[in-house]
Amino acid sequence: MPRFAANLTTMCRGQSLTAACAAVRALGFRAAEILFPYDHPVAEVHDALADAGLELLLVNTPPGDWSAGERGLAALPGREGDFEAAFAQALDYARGLGAPMIHVMAGVVPAGVPRAECADVFVANLRTAARQAQTQGVRLLLEPLNGRDVPGYLHATAAEARALIERIGAPNVGLQFDFYHLQITQGDLAAALAEHHDIIGHVQFSSVPGRHEPQYGEVNLPFLFERLDALGYAGWVGCEYTPKTGLEAGLAWGRAYGLGGLLAVSDTDAQVVDRGEPVVSDTARQVLDRVGEEREGRG
Repeated sequence: MPRFAANLTTMCRGQSLTAACAAVRALGFRAAEILFPYDHPVAEVHDALADAGLELLLVNTPPGDWSAGERGLAALPGREGDFEAAFAQALDYARGLGAPMIHVMAGVVPAGVPRAECADVFVANLRTAARQAQTQGVRLLLEPLNGRDVPGYLHATAAEARALIERIGAPNVGLQFDFYHLQITQGDLAAALAEHHDIIGHVQFSSVPGRHEPQYGEVNLPFLFERLDALGYAGWVGCEYTPKTGLEAGLAWGRAYGLGGLLAVSDTDAQVVDRGEPVVSDTARQVLDRVGEEREGRG
């Protein structure tokens, strides 16, 4: 059975870090992803995760100037120093938070610059970064991003990412296989899993279209979860979706995997929601109590 990790950035929009950690842990998640934790000091993130009993799996490298359309720095000619600083920050967070993986964001190929030149810069940067990460026991991941949401991103297909991984030639560099992006870019996801499972380091999903839970959209995600089991995938599956209605309500899909529950936790309210199902677990009650105590402490 796949092990599912909550993506705190997408699943818990509008909640504080502490409340987000508490909410997903109460619903059965034991691990989490945070795309860009850099607005919070390492110690603050560490404490929020530890208090909720969550393991952090993954962070992204800082993307650069998001408002200007930057989606990573690793492949941008002339920006090697910026990438070095961004990667150092990501590695510091991964080390301080015990995260075993970093998604290295390549970036959008600049207008007028050959893609091959950007690929060369990316490979050189990743070879250096991989050596640094290996000393910390951290794995680096390349994630193909679809051209509809991120036009011009360096790698959009699993095959393109694989070619870069093979050029980098480092044992701690692998593929982040996101069902959402790869369905849009290439489809035929089960075959792609079989073709590339030997280099997959992490998996993520959301519905297509909409980026919601698995029960929505055109892709049979439970079938793909079964394929992961059949292929012997032992890693985590990140829930990188935005709930269509609410965090708990949207977890109907997760009942079969031991997820979901009776708790609704937010910054302004914490209550047990009676749905006529089994009683709240002791762990969930403890998480809820901690959130309540924190609110009382804030006055």
